[in-house]
Amino acid sequence: MSSSRTAGLTATGTIGAAHQSLRDQVYGELRERIIDGRYPSGYRVVERELADELGVSRIPVREAIQRLETEGFIAAQARKGAFVAPLGPAEAADFFDIREHLEALAASLAARRADRDGLRTLERLLDRARRVADSSRRTRELGSVHADFHQQIVVMSGNPLLQGLMAPLDGRLRRLFSLTSEPGDGPVMCGEHELLYEAIRSGDADAAERIARGHVAGTRATALKMLAEAEAEAETADTADTTEAAEPAVSGRRRRP
Repeated sequence: MSSSRTAGLTATGTIGAAHQSLRDQVYGELRERIIDGRYPSGYRVVERELADELGVSRIPVREAIQRLETEGFIAAQARKGAFVAPLGPAEAADFFDIREHLEALAASLAARRADRDGLRTLERLLDRARRVADSSRRTRELGSVHADFHQQIVVMSGNPLLQGLMAPLDGRLRRLFSLTSEPGDGPVMCGEHELLYEAIRSGDADAAERIARGHVAGTRATALKMLAEAEAEAETADTADTTEAAEPAVSGRRRRP
């Protein structure tokens, strides 16, 4: 478990750091577990079990679940309880439709308004991405650093309304990167980010917008393909499990005189 995912946990594995409210710590921990896939789509979220696991009362867990539901990470169903919201090709396609337009706008504005500090931050993120890309075993960190890069461009747009619109999408972007990043993605994504950085640094708003759109379109095609394959595999596995469970009963009926 990485340090970022355990910052709010004590040595005993329970929540208890003093620098955040208990509610925020529980929320952050559950959110991270959904983003990195430890709680996959369809995972049933049981308030009592989570409270026992984290060593807290049910109140902060309930508040965290409600917050995660408003952000689209958890879906509640009448008489069935709460589940981790699905992230399949259909949901991802809707996400990309919005992301393409907002990130293109953010890149265009960032090229017009970039300052030295913002550009330095982008440079540091690119350097970090290059280092991560050299390791074939750090795909989760690769997704995280690329999400940080995109978030920084939104910050550099200097548009508070755009930042507010993009904030709820940041977690979904990180979850998507976590689910669809592969070892070979690093060099390609770094190259595309370097082109985007150069356009922003040179103040070419049109080029920055065009590159951002192309980058999102490219990641869209790859991500939707991977999610569709994963969905098909899950459906095949479910069908096999159902068939296997039904076979003894069917054979039993056939053996009756």
